[in-house]
Amino acid sequence: MTLPGEREAVRIGVLTNLRAGGRNRSAHRVRSEAGRHDGVLHRETAGSAMVPDAVAEFADRGVNLLVVNGGDGTLQRALTQILAGQPDWRPRIAPLRSGRTNMVALDLGASRDPAQALAGLVRASREGSLEARVTPRPVLRLECMDEPVAYGMFFGAGAICRAIALTHRSFPKGRAQGVLGSSVVTGTLLAQVVGGRRDGVLTPDKVELTLDGRGIGAESYVAVLATTLERLFLRMRPFWGEGAGPVRLTTLASGTKGFGRTLPRILRGLPPAAETPGLDSRNAEDVRFRLDCDISLDGELFGPRPDRIVRLTAPEHVEFLRA
Repeated sequence: MTLPGEREAVRIGVLTNLRAGGRNRSAHRVRSEAGRHDGVLHRETAGSAMVPDAVAEFADRGVNLLVVNGGDGTLQRALTQILAGQPDWRPRIAPLRSGRTNMVALDLGASRDPAQALAGLVRASREGSLEARVTPRPVLRLECMDEPVAYGMFFGAGAICRAIALTHRSFPKGRAQGVLGSSVVTGTLLAQVVGGRRDGVLTPDKVELTLDGRGIGAESYVAVLATTLERLFLRMRPFWGEGAGPVRLTTLASGTKGFGRTLPRILRGLPPAAETPGLDSRNAEDVRFRLDCDISLDGELFGPRPDRIVRLTAPEHVEFLRA
């Protein structure tokens, strides 16, 4: 029992997904670092499907700081287990930069070296300085018809999903499919959008959109993305909407004109200098889609389904720690 004014003891659990990004190259060094510290619990999984069981064990063992040694997909599985499967357990979470994609860890400012990051967390826990590393973030809740509820930090539809699939096809398994591959593919596709191309990966998808109960109507969109992060990879911030809603939504309609002129501004989170019909960014509490195309959550792809109804909210907050 923790008395008033007394700091709760920090119990650290380290979750290593050996399959993160095809192969978690930091696994050995993180394992060794965890073994150097009494009381640090380390568990390894052979794939994302095993993450929920490992997370449930951490809950049973009283872990209150969960260190995730994997990518955004591993973190997404952990968040879903915590928020949907362990309703009475709310650990702080420290993502390491060790997977294929690490947008959440990058957004938080995590160290490049996962083992050194773990050592720093252990040291801070013993010095009582963890509070300086805490960054609360709302977490997306994805409800999708008869599929289980999922939690994550970045949602994409249509061309975003096809871009992810293209990155996986074009680059070898592993970290090359992360920031490097995503940067090359994103840069190429943005150049094609500026040039007016609207086929292949960039084929528009019909999406019916409702924001906070207000119907926006059906439109053909080249890109639809939503997040609760402050920035994406390469420090991109393609959202500039106003309002207090935690879900940042940005859409690019197929008929948008002048996109090339405003692209440098919107990637920095600035509104277009001139009116750009078809390009929109809004903050909302409740976002609903009706669509037929693929969707993704933190890189996990969900295949197309006719008349799929998707709801995005962010009712839960998690205390993330910079590792």
